[in-house]
Formats: sequence, C-alpha cells, structure tokens
Amino acid sequence: MKLRHPFKVVVVTGVPGVGKTTVIKELQGLAEKEGVKLHIVNFGSFMLDTAVKLGLVEDRDKIRTLPLRRQLELQREAAKRIVAEASKALGGDGVLIIDTHALVKTVAGYWPGLPKHVLDELKPDMIAVVEASPEEVAARQARDTTRYRVDIGGVEGVKRLMENARAASIASAIHYASTVAIVENREGQAAKAAEELLKLIKNL
Repeated sequence: MKLRHPFKVVVVTGVPGVGKTTVIKELQGLAEKEGVKLHIVNFGSFMLDTAVKLGLVEDRDKIRTLPLRRQLELQREAAKRIVAEASKALGGDGVLIIDTHALVKTVAGYWPGLPKHVLDELKPDMIAVVEASPEEVAARQARDTTRYRVDIGGVEGVKRLMENARAASIASAIHYASTVAIVENREGQAAKAAEELLKLIKNL
C-alpha cells in the first residue's frame, strides 16, 4: 500500500466560522506570487454535488442532517473524486489543498470528517487546524446569515467543538503519519495565518 500521492496533500480543517476558507483564499494568492502550485478543493462541495444529483439535499448545511450511513457514502465518493481530479490537475507536482472539517456536529452526535476510509484515499502529508478564540468564531457565525449554524451552540458549543476537532485531527493524523499544524486566525489577520500555513507547506 502506498503511503503518499506523487503530489503533496494538505487537509485544512476548522470549525464553522473560524475563517479557514478565507485563509485558504489568502494562501492561494501568496502561493501564486511564490510559484507554489496549488489545487484547492472544498470537500463539502464534492459531497453536495453528489447529494444534489441524488435529490437528497439542496444546500450543504443540510448534509449533516442526513442519515449517517448516507453521509458515509457521500464522504467516500467525494474523497475518490477529489484525488482523481487532483491527479489530472497536478500530476506528480504541486500541492492539493482540501478545505474540510475534522469533526462535524450532526443530529446523531459528533461525526469524524477524516475517518480511515477517507484517509486511505487522501493520504495527507499534513492536517492543518485553523483556530481562533471561541468568542471570535461565535461572533463570525452570528454575522454570517448565508449559513445555517444555530445548531452549533454559541460560544460554549464552539469551544467544545474546537477542542474535539483538534483531538480528532490528531487522531486522524496517526493513520498516515501526517503532521498536524495549528494555525491561529485572529480577527482581521487571515493574511498572516496564510503566510504561516504556506511556510509550513513549503517545509513538507
């Protein structure tokens, strides 16, 4: 069994509202300036695409309300499609960046975003955990009216989810000896967080 893909794989995780997608956008701009080839995908978008085609949901925030066995199928299919797309886009060079969650709060409890069947497909070199203070995250969630996140539970709910998500990231990293990087995304400092993340990626 091969332990790595020809291209490097960096999984960027973070609880909803932590700003990881913003950090990834900043990362993309920095990487272009420095000549680092990236292929960026959103794991949820791949799951959503399949779920919509099957008539299961209409938006990504409803995915976590589906029966877990159905989510499991969507998760595995997404991982396979992401690797296939990255193989075509990157070949044997560059870095695949995957925007996802290490842990998802569902109607049946916390659910791992990076279980072994997903890791077997992705084979990550690094799992980056984007973090901010629970107060900042809860405030960002409240401001973002485009997403349904009231079920996460305010500051205390965010704090619990962040603690468990960090633990889940470390647990997932064990399977493929992936490095785990904690990246702080302070309010208004996404560019600084992206700089730190790019530095870590270049050291892989």
